Amino acid sequence: MFIFLKQKEEIQHVFSFQQKIVITGAASGIGKEAAIQFTEAGAEVALLDKDDLSGVVQSLQSKGRTVFSYAADVSNPEQMENSFSRIAEHWGQIDGVFANAGMNGRLAPIEDLTPEDWDLTLAVNLKSTFLSLKYAIPPMKESGGSIVITSSINGNRTFSSLGMSAYSTSKAGQTALAKMAAVELAPYNIRVNAICPGGVETNIGERTYPDEEHLQELRARHQKAAEPPGRNAPPEKITNVAAFLLSDASNHLSGTEMYIDGASSLF
Repeated sequence: MFIFLKQKEEIQHVFSFQQKIVITGAASGIGKEAAIQFTEAGAEVALLDKDDLSGVVQSLQSKGRTVFSYAADVSNPEQMENSFSRIAEHWGQIDGVFANAGMNGRLAPIEDLTPEDWDLTLAVNLKSTFLSLKYAIPPMKESGGSIVITSSINGNRTFSSLGMSAYSTSKAGQTALAKMAAVELAPYNIRVNAICPGGVETNIGERTYPDEEHLQELRARHQKAAEPPGRNAPPEKITNVAAFLLSDASNHLSGTEMYIDGASSLF
């Protein structure tokens, strides 16, 4: 269910849903905002992150929200399987998953990327998405639900962010996985969609490792900026769409990627 509220001459969408939702990458940025927004809408949330979740949990619990947290490296199969098993055992079911964890990784020309750089970015972004789906499916099969994957405009609609070949490849892979999963899981009434933000005001820069020496050479050869135009969006612009996709309001939407970048990728 969703309703519309008019406040300060602006129409705001407020989603209300009684669901049990797992959020990965919940310690900061989009994941943290999602935890706040989803619980305000009535959801119970289970937060996964390898970073400290205590601040988010305490903040939500102080407002009377129902929240659980699990320390997990999202690229580690054993830790992810254990986390989802514990969540499913505690709740008895999982209604939704916001597979949001990710990193930019090392930014460098392809010839200067090491195999280790490549593997780390693909593991944190793409492998973690696969693991989130894999271990969420069993507790979701009986009653269905919704899975939302945080992808990006990079690798799907924009290819001008120089030095981001590993990141863009991982993001393109996420949308392909979303489409394949949407087809495979349709008989279980599990919907799968991907959201593709542009620039967002988060701390992902802390997990971005630009190789400036080689990037400057690459940029000079292309005579263009490494980032597409457009103003960075606050996280709630992204979580608004995630909330819609996790709610029953989008119950006929699956296998789709949605671009949330204020049209910056079209310039």
